[in-house]
Amino acid sequence: MKIILEVHIKGEKRKSRKGDWFLLASSLIMLLASAGFFVYAQYPSLFEFSYEMEKNSEISPKDSIIVNFSNPIIPNYLGWKVEVSPKTNFSYRLENKNRRLIISPNEYWLPESEYEISILGRNFLLASIGKTFQFKTISYPALVEFYPAEGAKDVLLDIEDPIKAKFDKSIDGFNIKFVINPNKELESKANDDKNEISIMLKEDLEKGQRYTVDVYARYKEENDNKYRKMGSTSFETKPLPSVQVWEKDYNARIEQAKKFTDAKIKEGKYVDINLKSQIMTIFENGNLLDAYLISSGKKGMDTKEGYFAIANKTPRAWSKNYGLFMPYWQALVKSGEFGIHELPEWPGGYKEGQNHLGTPVSHGCVRLGVGAAERVYNFTDIGTPVVVHY
Repeated sequence: MKIILEVHIKGEKRKSRKGDWFLLASSLIMLLASAGFFVYAQYPSLFEFSYEMEKNSEISPKDSIIVNFSNPIIPNYLGWKVEVSPKTNFSYRLENKNRRLIISPNEYWLPESEYEISILGRNFLLASIGKTFQFKTISYPALVEFYPAEGAKDVLLDIEDPIKAKFDKSIDGFNIKFVINPNKELESKANDDKNEISIMLKEDLEKGQRYTVDVYARYKEENDNKYRKMGSTSFETKPLPSVQVWEKDYNARIEQAKKFTDAKIKEGKYVDINLKSQIMTIFENGNLLDAYLISSGKKGMDTKEGYFAIANKTPRAWSKNYGLFMPYWQALVKSGEFGIHELPEWPGGYKEGQNHLGTPVSHGCVRLGVGAAERVYNFTDIGTPVVVHY
């Protein structure tokens, strides 16, 4: 009986110790739970983690992305990571006691693009966090209006009515390029609001010509090959009025020629010979300087049409074929087969053909009157282009 009693007493002691540990652990858990519940009840925000972006749209290429957190984050904790997609070189820093994250591009965000930023790490309670958010960059300026409008006809451009391109917002920060076809040298200026550009050409447009103007834009930090097309317009310039009937009065006909003859060569000097009107006009850099009555080759001995150049010249040439002087001779071909000259002159000084000016009567040459031939002779150089047309 004694042994049984001792065993019984020892057993009770062991049971009592296990119960004490259990009671102690239970009490501690309950105490911590109560404390946690009390803290959560009093300060629930400590157990929450949220973020707010200061701006997530219309981000300029050089702007920084700013994210404010409800609670501090631990940047150096194992697993901390900030990633940007599409992949971009960037840098970041924390401010406001680790409650604000500032992400800046090392170069620039691409315009008109969507980005995603992912953050992995721990908050100050060592709770794991993972946040992903998006932002959009600014769009390219959109072309909303073009003058002349697409398909416009009979266009006359002037300093008060230039080509105009209007955008939906300021083009500040962007490079805008205009390309005109057929190619012309352009000059442009923007208005004060930087949302409209006026374009003038440094040279006149050909009359009755169709032109296309394309507009390209790129962010100023991008490479030249990053231009993207924003829009285009095409238009036709006003054609040169055609002369249906040339005046019979020669002085009136010369005035017609001055009004309606358009330069076929825009650079340097050139001579224009119209066989239909029997008028010669001289141009320099596209500007008509003067017009003269001529007499070209008669039927069967017609003056050749085409593009020529002054091959040689002499103040007083002698024609063996006709036994006549050809004052102020200018050959249109090296052989001297035909050219420009003053009215033919007999050896005795008699001049022939004054009354024939305005009518084709020559043997293929282009005759000019007294005074006019000398002025044209002094105007041209060897190599000056001559265009003969009907």
